[in-house]
Amino acid sequence: MLPHFSKVTFILASVLISGPGGVGQAAAPPSAPSSVPAADLTVLHTGANLVLVDVVVTDRGNPIHGIDRSRFHIFEDGREQTVTSFDEHQSAKAPNAAPNVVKPPPNTFSNTPAYPESGVVNVLLLDALNTPVASQMDLHRQMIDYLGKIQPGTSLAIFTLASRLRLVEGFTTDPSRLARALQNPKAEPQQSVGLDPGTEPSSDETLDEFENAHISAFAVASLQQFTADVAAFQIDRRVRMTLEALQELARYLSAIPGRKNLIWFSGSFPIALDPDDTLMSPFQAMRDYSDDARETADLLSAARVAVYPVDARGLMPLPAFEASYNSTGNPAKGGNIAKDNSKFMQKTRNEQATMQQIAEQTGGQEYVNTNGLKEAVANAVENGSSYYTIAYVPPVDKMDGQFHKIQLRLDAGGYKLAYRRGYYADAPGKPSAHNPGKPGTIAEAALHGMPLATQILLQARVLPATDPSIQGANLPSGPAGEMAATLKGPVSRIFVELQMDLHGIAFEQTAEGAHRADVEFAVIAYGADEKRVNYLARGVELNLKTEQYAQLMAARLPAILALDLPAGKFALRIVVADRATNSL
Repeated sequence: MLPHFSKVTFILASVLISGPGGVGQAAAPPSAPSSVPAADLTVLHTGANLVLVDVVVTDRGNPIHGIDRSRFHIFEDGREQTVTSFDEHQSAKAPNAAPNVVKPPPNTFSNTPAYPESGVVNVLLLDALNTPVASQMDLHRQMIDYLGKIQPGTSLAIFTLASRLRLVEGFTTDPSRLARALQNPKAEPQQSVGLDPGTEPSSDETLDEFENAHISAFAVASLQQFTADVAAFQIDRRVRMTLEALQELARYLSAIPGRKNLIWFSGSFPIALDPDDTLMSPFQAMRDYSDDARETADLLSAARVAVYPVDARGLMPLPAFEASYNSTGNPAKGGNIAKDNSKFMQKTRNEQATMQQIAEQTGGQEYVNTNGLKEAVANAVENGSSYYTIAYVPPVDKMDGQFHKIQLRLDAGGYKLAYRRGYYADAPGKPSAHNPGKPGTIAEAALHGMPLATQILLQARVLPATDPSIQGANLPSGPAGEMAATLKGPVSRIFVELQMDLHGIAFEQTAEGAHRADVEFAVIAYGADEKRVNYLARGVELNLKTEQYAQLMAARLPAILALDLPAGKFALRIVVADRATNSL
């Protein structure tokens, strides 16, 4: 974890940050980075209060095109709204152009994601956290087969989720790159850290074994309760890790305009754990994750991400039809077959309910009980690329932080409509009661291998201490970095020159007319073993006068961070966070 340090307040537009409390003015005035043309850094920002709703219209699974605007009716909280804009998007008949990647100058990096300038982008999420190894192996085989037949020009990125979210391959239209990415060891099937590799016996089997061992009924019941509590704890952990990964994806994809299709391969996790009347405390292991799932779905919807969950386990037979099934229950009690089948079906419904909820609330579609995983991907890519965008201005004075339901109706046709089901009316850039911002977000974003957050766009240039642009600056003395005292051998100092787009930061206007925000900077150096070598984390209070605020909004905020490193090669992780909203 990165500790939070005492904040440093500055009014001038440029600062140099290094060791504890060290701040000095940098030499360069605030300006757009000279190393990259300004046109390449243009980002469109708007303050319009507009609700965008993407809707996929299908008939028997096939997208329907050419529907007239007049046939759509949109409602918020039961009241029809006036449609202010309407567009139809169709999957490209010709291959999309590859992502336009501008090669930066040496030692210069940016978190602006590369993506195609037109068309929908697609993300494959291979979820090993919630999927048995056997199902992962079948999925892996089908995905390689799918990429060999993919429509030319389809833009895809691949992420994996195991103990944490990882970006394996960024957006590309080259199937060979995607196939090579799937053969990366980090994308290969692996045992989940949250799933028991063994086969869990039914409660009746466990009870019979203990009865045969002449253990007291109370001891049996206590052990059953303990087993249920452990299972509930494991599920809690998996749900938390999975929802956090989906939230990270929403932050990563938020900078990409237009609709994004997230195709999520998972064995899923239950949206609720029902009371179990066979336990001593039937309600102790109860869980309900529906609110957490809805808030995650809202974050995805706000980033225009439609989720297409696919149950990677495929079509699962009932336990009694498995060759390995062994009913050891007491026939006098009715046997185990019917009960085990019933429990299995209820468990599967609960596990798939989370998929269905997130799909429905984000405007996607779930694919369950099917062995055609590659066909599911092809269908999701096709349907998710053929949609209508409807916009309306919500009723005035609606920034109340409440959830507002959206309903769409289409005159005649009997078609199926997939669209986001509502939104929280939160003030832009402000934390809210349902999504207050999670402490420690910057620490998670700083982990090696995590996808880059894109809510605050920045450009970084790494400079040695001998660089001419550093000379003449008010350089602090003493060690730079929280682990500088532990470094061995010859140590050299590097400087990270940042240029930040302030549109991603929530400023509060003070009574004196200044614009105030709390920002946290972090730069972490990782060695070849992915362990931290040195890091710097500082909280800074921005306090800008009106003219300074306007100037920096039109340009970018510059800052310089200093860090000491030993000899060798290192990977740098740079994070900027808005401490009021936890935007990254």
